[in-house]
Amino acid sequence: MRTVNSIADLRRQLNAWRQQGQKIAFVPTMGNLHDGHLSLVKQARQHADKVVVSIFVNPLQFGPDEDFDNYPRTLVADSARLETVADLLFAPPVAEVYPSGFGAATQVEVPDVSVGLCAESRPGHFVGVTTVVAKLFNLVQPDVALFGDKDYQQLQVIRRLVADLCFPVEIIAVPTVREADGLAMSSRNVYLSVVERETAPKLYQALQLTAQSLAQGQADFAALEQQGVEILESAGFVPEYFAIRQANTLRPAKSGMTEVVILVAARLGKTRLIDNLVCSLV
Repeated sequence: MRTVNSIADLRRQLNAWRQQGQKIAFVPTMGNLHDGHLSLVKQARQHADKVVVSIFVNPLQFGPDEDFDNYPRTLVADSARLETVADLLFAPPVAEVYPSGFGAATQVEVPDVSVGLCAESRPGHFVGVTTVVAKLFNLVQPDVALFGDKDYQQLQVIRRLVADLCFPVEIIAVPTVREADGLAMSSRNVYLSVVERETAPKLYQALQLTAQSLAQGQADFAALEQQGVEILESAGFVPEYFAIRQANTLRPAKSGMTEVVILVAARLGKTRLIDNLVCSLV
């Protein structure tokens, strides 16, 4: 695997591969890689000849009270984990991605699906995500790009970005990778204390319980959402939301919908956790 830090070197390598007729897959990350990230990279190999991974902790998607300065940066270890599964690692400094400063950068905003849910507690977050993803898509120009299902709202926002701006890239969603006890793998799990780590799987258990209720025909979505909040509060979480939405549009679930997604965000101690579960109602 080759590592490059500049846009010029990135484009030079990509142009050489395109001249050879190679198909390119792309996996954007913020580093601190875990097995969930590696599942994206390994699946990327099934869809292309060359796999490009980016590691860039994007300051534009962090709010003023969030963990940008403390976000785990483990480039040496990440590079070692990617050595046998990726072909190119793009790890640029902030100045390379935002040469005029990220505060003055042109920004890309996706309406509708980026409203509510995580956006309520993280204002500006999705503008930061869509801006950097648009920049990375322009830089890499991949044939396919892979994103995890765990960040479900982000996935829908990126799908809309690609459709609305006519990016010639296929978005492939990869199922959430979980620990043995059900906790979704996340770079932020390292923030959990030993006691909090024992509690954390109850987030997914609350989703499973709600999914069982939906499968049994319960259709009072508001009551199920409130029940989910109460389950989490009793376990020691501070819920931000527990919502049942239409799977593609993320609009509130209504009777007659065939597929919904249950989404949750909650804090456990100082750690913010998110998860989701897609359910068929037919």
